Amino acid sequence: MRQKAKCTANVAKGALMIICGIKTSHDGAVAVIQDGRLLFSTETEKINNGARYSSLGDLRRVTDILAREGLSPDDVDQFVIDGWYTTGADGTRAVTLRNGDSSAELSVAPYVESPGDEGPLQRHSFDGRNFIGGIGYASFNHVTNHVLGAYCSSPFAADGEDALALVWDGGIVPRLYLVRATAREVTLVSVLLPITGNSFADFCAQFSPYSADLTGLTPDQVNRHHLSIAGKAMAYSALGKAESNIFPILDELIAEFPSVDTENAKALGAKVASNRDQLMPGMSDGDIIATFQDYLGLRLLERLTAVVERRFPGQRMNLVLGGGCALNIKWNTLIRASGLFRDVFAPPFPNDAGAAIGTALCESFHRGNLALEWDVYSGPALVAAPVPDGWQARPCDERQVAYLLHTEGEPVVVLSGRAELGPRALGNRSILAPATDPDMKARLNKIKNRADYRPVAPICLESRAPEVFTPGTPDPYMLFEHRMRPGWAERLPAVVHLDGTARLQTIGDDIHTAAARILAAYAEISGVPVLCNTSANLEGCGFFPDVASAARWGGTRYIWSQGVLYTNPAAI
Repeated sequence: MRQKAKCTANVAKGALMIICGIKTSHDGAVAVIQDGRLLFSTETEKINNGARYSSLGDLRRVTDILAREGLSPDDVDQFVIDGWYTTGADGTRAVTLRNGDSSAELSVAPYVESPGDEGPLQRHSFDGRNFIGGIGYASFNHVTNHVLGAYCSSPFAADGEDALALVWDGGIVPRLYLVRATAREVTLVSVLLPITGNSFADFCAQFSPYSADLTGLTPDQVNRHHLSIAGKAMAYSALGKAESNIFPILDELIAEFPSVDTENAKALGAKVASNRDQLMPGMSDGDIIATFQDYLGLRLLERLTAVVERRFPGQRMNLVLGGGCALNIKWNTLIRASGLFRDVFAPPFPNDAGAAIGTALCESFHRGNLALEWDVYSGPALVAAPVPDGWQARPCDERQVAYLLHTEGEPVVVLSGRAELGPRALGNRSILAPATDPDMKARLNKIKNRADYRPVAPICLESRAPEVFTPGTPDPYMLFEHRMRPGWAERLPAVVHLDGTARLQTIGDDIHTAAARILAAYAEISGVPVLCNTSANLEGCGFFPDVASAARWGGTRYIWSQGVLYTNPAAI
């Protein structure tokens, strides 16, 4: 499988262009592209231990984030704000956020294109009377940022190839688009199912452990709870067994609704929950969640297959995956394993965590650029902050960290370089630990205050992944499902999920990060090419922005960062 785009910037000759993309609502972020190259993308949650899924909050934060990277608004040639579904005072699409002591209502493009408009690439221009310094800005449909965020970051764009783009996001039904490289065109091929992306979470919210009492919570807290359900439910489904004989019953239930949106998905889940002995006798909550997840994946693939075979007979197209549902590794794996497509690619930021990047790419694509030059480690840089008293510091290289992991069996917080893009820790903001310890998964879940059913991901040398996992194909962003080959589950019990699967991250020989060097040294010392990898963060927050935050948290005895090992002698 081809990896991320590695291309030279393809801006029109003589043009110099700095584009700033802005996502204002949940998963707020600011991203800057210069001459077809991603300079950075800063998600709000990754600043100062921000809450997961945080909105941008204040318009002034755009200027602050630019300043962190040595830029000012005057350096930006074009600002672009992501489209959204909310409406402003005049009834058109708009977002409202603070602007210091006042508020700013910013007109934006719609969430999705509609019949009669100019299509997915329609560019909306606004005068910016409420924007930074009165600067005018552009806006594109929210769904288009997912299409182009996935396509322009793909190897298909780098190679100038066409691709289909499947976008299934929270507020929309799954939609299939065609991106034609030479013509720089994006067209809607088909709507696939009458089921919005939020429906899996909304359905699961009617069952334990997600049917929480939200009384007294703020709207932001309720929203964060909702946004967290899909990923947790994907893990929880391993406690159950998918029953395919229930699929016809789900067909009949869903047929009662013209479209399964948020409210209808809640009603569907509530009906199943209140009539479970009749509709799904003997099934546990885990069984029901696993069944509904497999049902959605199968129906999506069936419809996708029918549309592709009808519209593109005899062709094996490339496919990119975008929208929040592209974080579901079971659905991704089902699509890839179908053999329907020549190659399948999903970026590490398919959900709204990558919306600022996708929004900037809409403008870049509009100006004639196809592929993005990017690196997954383009998030915020580490911040210097004083480490609390009591911690000791000494020089320590990556090989010494590997030796410590092997000999002491202790988890180590690793903070290095710039943070990862997207929601998953990929080594620069990770807790690494030996996977050979059968108690390590429970230990990591305990120190992170996570439910005991949550899995811990393996990080593995790409060259040895086929030896340990099946299929073991390159998976640098943890977006597909793998299983252990015979004998390895017993050797690496900490990274085996309850259903025998693993959400693998592979590290290629071309990856020159501290975590890659630690893993390579650990494999040489121990003979095992795998470590545990879980995110380094406070509960409910983005990645640690500095060593001081990890030290104050105190969940591990060791923190390693930029060639220094920090040790808490008081830790047991």
